[in-house]
This record gives sequence, C-alpha cells and structure tokens, in this order.
Amino acid sequence: MNEIMVPLLGIAGAMTIGAMSPGPSFVMVARTAVSSSRGDGLAAALGMGAGGIVFAIAALVGLQAAFLAVPALYLAVKLAGGAYLVYLGVRIWRGAREPLSVPQQAGPAGTRGHARRAFLLGMGTQISNPKTAVVYASIFAAFLPREVPLALALAVPVAIFCIETAWYAIVALALSSAAPRAAYLRYKAWIDRAAGGVMVLLGLKLLASGVREG
Repeated sequence: MNEIMVPLLGIAGAMTIGAMSPGPSFVMVARTAVSSSRGDGLAAALGMGAGGIVFAIAALVGLQAAFLAVPALYLAVKLAGGAYLVYLGVRIWRGAREPLSVPQQAGPAGTRGHARRAFLLGMGTQISNPKTAVVYASIFAAFLPREVPLALALAVPVAIFCIETAWYAIVALALSSAAPRAAYLRYKAWIDRAAGGVMVLLGLKLLASGVREG
C-alpha cells in the first residue's frame, strides 16, 4: 500500500500548490465565472480538470523523455501554446468595451452551448502551456517509482482531475457571487484589458522563449 500512497500523496501535494499558483488558467476561469454564469465557471473548471488528465497521462507515458529526445517537439508545443495565449488575450482585449447584459446573481448553470464553450476554453487554456507539461513530468519523475504499479497509474490521473477541478471550482464559486459580479460589470473594460494583457504577455513570453531556443 505504501508504494501507492506515498508517491500519490507527494504528487497530490505538489500539484495542489501548482494549481493554486496564479496564471492564465486562473485568469480565464475567474473571468468566465464573473462575466458569464456560475455554471459556465464550473464548466471551465471541469475543462481544467480534463486538461490535467491529458497532462497526467502524457507525463505517465514519458512526455519529458519525448521532449528530451525530440527538442523540436517541445519547441513546436511552446510556440503553439504561446500563439494560443496571445489569441485569447487579444479576444478578451477587443471585447473589453462590449456591454454585458447579465443578471445580478449568477444562476446555477449556464446554457448548454455556453457551458460547452467554457469547458473547451478551459481545457484549451490548460493544455496550451508547455511549461505545465514539463512541471507535471518533473513532479512525476520526482515521486513515481521506476516501475509504476497499475493501481498508481490509474489513481494519479483521477487525483489530478480532482485537484484541478476542485480548485478552479472554488475560484468559480467565489467569483460568481453578487459582489464580485457587480464590481466586474462596473469596471469591465479595465478588468478585461488587464486580463487580456496578462494573457498576451504570457503568450509573448512563451513565443520569445521559443524563438530564442529555435
């Protein structure tokens, strides 16, 4: 049992700290929850969890080894991720002055189409950052045994999904309440421009890093 619980708890602790660190994922979920609905924010949180599963499985099958063996792969992923973050940032910036007609309190769920888009946007934001993949692979390399038991291999993606989804669900629930929602509507243009600017800067940083390495 120790060969499963010890590495699982180590990975879970490290990933919890990582999930709580501010970044593009936090910005996206926070903006979705405040500007749209609680349901859409929760859908975005589920997208973050799904993206976490993708990284967990990729790390388990040797993503870090693939990056080391094929440097061009890491470069391609970094450039694509940077471009995606810039695209998201520009979209948010350009829509900063567009008025929003939303209820004063977030509903329990968004419409089906909006929730689906929020889920896909959350997942896309999560998997667009190649540094996240490296962090996952590094944490797994530090805590996983040389030979990973099947039970541990199955438990790790589940734990990652729960951690990522739970944290961003907390963010969505907190920021979809009345006071933050009213403040967002009042200062929407400034908040959206700040959020879009952060996204663009993060994307440009990734692109610049990729160009230097290329």
